[in-house]
Amino acid sequence: MADVDKILKEMTLEEKASLASGKTFWLTKPIPRLGVPSVLMTDGPHGLRKEVGAERDEKGRTNVMKSSEKSTCFPPAVTSASTWDPDLLYRMGQAIGEEAQAQHVSTVLGPGINMKRNPLCGRNFEYFSEDPLLASRLATSFVQGVQSQDVGCSLKHFCGNNQEYNRMSVDTIVDERTLREIYLPAFERTVKDAQPYQVMCSYNKLNGTYLSDNRRMLTDVLRKEWHFDGIVVSDWGATNDRVEGVKAGMDLQMPTCKGIDDRAVVRAVRNGDLDEADLDAMTARLLRYAFRCADGQTGAATDYTKHHALCREIGAKGAVLLKNEGLLPLRDDETVAVIGKLAEESRYQGAGSSRIECKNLVHLTTALRQEGKKYTYAQGYTLQGDGVDENLLQEAVRTARGKDKVVLVVGLTDAYESEGFDRTHLDLPEGHNKLVEAVLAVNKNVVIVLEGGSPMRMPWKDKVGAILNVYLQGEAVGESICDLLYGKVCPCGKLAETFPEELSDVLSQKYFPMGPKTVEYREGIFIGYRYFDSARKNVAFPFGFGLSYTSFVLSDFAVTDDFTVTCTVENVGKVAGSEVVQAYVHAVDSPVFRAEKELKGFTRVSLEPSEKKTVTVKLDERAYAFYNTAVNDWSVLSGKYEILVGTSSRDILFTEERTVVGQEEVALPAYSEEVKQVYGRIDACTEIPASAFASLYGKELPDNSPYKVGNFHQNCTLSDVSCTKVGKGIVKVMKFIGKLIAGDSVNAAMIVNTVTSLPLRAFSGFSGGALSPYSVAGLVDIFNKKKGGFRKFLAGFLPKNK
Repeated sequence: MADVDKILKEMTLEEKASLASGKTFWLTKPIPRLGVPSVLMTDGPHGLRKEVGAERDEKGRTNVMKSSEKSTCFPPAVTSASTWDPDLLYRMGQAIGEEAQAQHVSTVLGPGINMKRNPLCGRNFEYFSEDPLLASRLATSFVQGVQSQDVGCSLKHFCGNNQEYNRMSVDTIVDERTLREIYLPAFERTVKDAQPYQVMCSYNKLNGTYLSDNRRMLTDVLRKEWHFDGIVVSDWGATNDRVEGVKAGMDLQMPTCKGIDDRAVVRAVRNGDLDEADLDAMTARLLRYAFRCADGQTGAATDYTKHHALCREIGAKGAVLLKNEGLLPLRDDETVAVIGKLAEESRYQGAGSSRIECKNLVHLTTALRQEGKKYTYAQGYTLQGDGVDENLLQEAVRTARGKDKVVLVVGLTDAYESEGFDRTHLDLPEGHNKLVEAVLAVNKNVVIVLEGGSPMRMPWKDKVGAILNVYLQGEAVGESICDLLYGKVCPCGKLAETFPEELSDVLSQKYFPMGPKTVEYREGIFIGYRYFDSARKNVAFPFGFGLSYTSFVLSDFAVTDDFTVTCTVENVGKVAGSEVVQAYVHAVDSPVFRAEKELKGFTRVSLEPSEKKTVTVKLDERAYAFYNTAVNDWSVLSGKYEILVGTSSRDILFTEERTVVGQEEVALPAYSEEVKQVYGRIDACTEIPASAFASLYGKELPDNSPYKVGNFHQNCTLSDVSCTKVGKGIVKVMKFIGKLIAGDSVNAAMIVNTVTSLPLRAFSGFSGGALSPYSVAGLVDIFNKKKGGFRKFLAGFLPKNK
């Protein structure tokens, strides 16, 4: 690596500031005279999206996000997480790293490890789990796999970014204990164990401060506590105040700002508003990053055929068999109807910035033909709107009548879930539900194949004979589903999230997505199974659940010390398969409110028929700890704890109580009586009073009323200012332009929603510098009905004000 200290001494102030932002949408800036290289990064949580030009996608639709070089589209995180297999995630990361080398990409923008606070978050398909331990184990392995190929990862989105509505401006209000126990651990463990090249800060505020300006999170926590040694990059357009960002430890602003914020940094140093030492520290980190990336580039060729086979393996291992009353696997001598447009045009990935152009996409109907399987096909519904088409429905009923088995492929379409907007309900498109009911009326032997990126409500689940939840399978979607349906592969996936019975059962739903200014995480630590199990709520399918074509017996349980569990797992069925042994911890009679149980360890074991193995589950180092706000650290209280071992959070097969000796004379949080009553009896709560949450939060809750004329500012969105005549007109124009640009793009809904949720300040960056910050300030004055606003807006186009 080059001598960074020497280069830094030779750099001018302007050159240092120039490194603080990108050269283009994807490239960093070079400094040729000093040999500083420009390096390339691309989207890539489940494959590479290296843009090459504006063309059309694989269905001929306009691709506004620009065409990208073809790559292996692996299953997104929602599917790979259901494997519960860190080793498999390492292999997936390794393959993506190999493809990055072949395409001369230095950093892959992923993985995303935000917690699934609510099942309606539009981007949940990109995230691993509702549990931080599971997410951290999988993310760590993925990052290590990618970086084994001398290609970097960007761990995102740091942090508290758990909704798409107003994601670029909303203030996430979360108490410190919840932040430490739920929303930070996956980032912490991945940073400590894998040291990603980058951490990407999210758009939102966290407790009043934008992440891009948040010195506490970016420096005090990330660098000082966790010893992160990489760079912090902004999410694209997430930079609030570039000078404050430098002070906070936000290194790289992306995409390019056309030099606008670079000049602001130079001015700040010269007028004393920014210590050049802070700029030097940032520059040194950026230099080390650039040289590390450049030195690691080999351009080595890769094997896409091998990676396609890996995609097929991950997809099959990540599918979750939710129900099976003997209908699966299918037999070759059966008459089979395959019904549903999603069988012919499978949904295999999510919509948004992560969308990959596949190297080798194989839909289910294609795979069935290639494997020589005999079937009769009917479309059943359309992929537009609610999908209802009476003619297609009647054709499907005729096709289903008299068949031995009917495979119905239903799920969420791109219009129902995407980056850029949140879902508003758990329901499938109406046409899909009508199809299921209509087919059940003529044939009871119905197998449901469920495609989608998050939990769905299944009103017919008790009527059908089998439900195979395949989530989003990646480019080998058809082959992996075919393997599962016909028993070539035994399903062994486990849910990494809870499927609720009803949306109203989700505690956070009353506080999701919230806005326009803030979102309050009133439920505290009680998300996912932590809430459902503590509240003893019925669920459709619990966290960690998944069936198989074989059966396993767990026996000979033993807890050899406070952190080690062993048991014997035997495959008593007729086919090979895998089981996941899960260990949870329950604090008995804790003086501090805790969840009923928390996942603290797991291991996956594969067994041939009649084979048995002894497996060991190591509990997490914080297995008995909680984050103690009285001492601002993790504490273990002496007392009784139960270790619970099973195959899901609800299927507990073994329990052992242990007395743990903790820290002596530990101060406890001074929770108010209301906090103790509400959070200590979460099973009796249907909602969290604002007063209880404010007490837990430790301060008055910020105002969340809509913006009004007179208090608009540069961080208000177009939606915020639409209450004014001028704002309303601009929103109409921008929506029209967004729709015009989006056309029939698969990402159309995301693009239109993103346009109206952009903060006003972002229009300077996304306009390529055409709209200066001075002009944006003029716009703010116009919305606030201040005199001279229009003149200021026009003056912003003068060279002296850019």
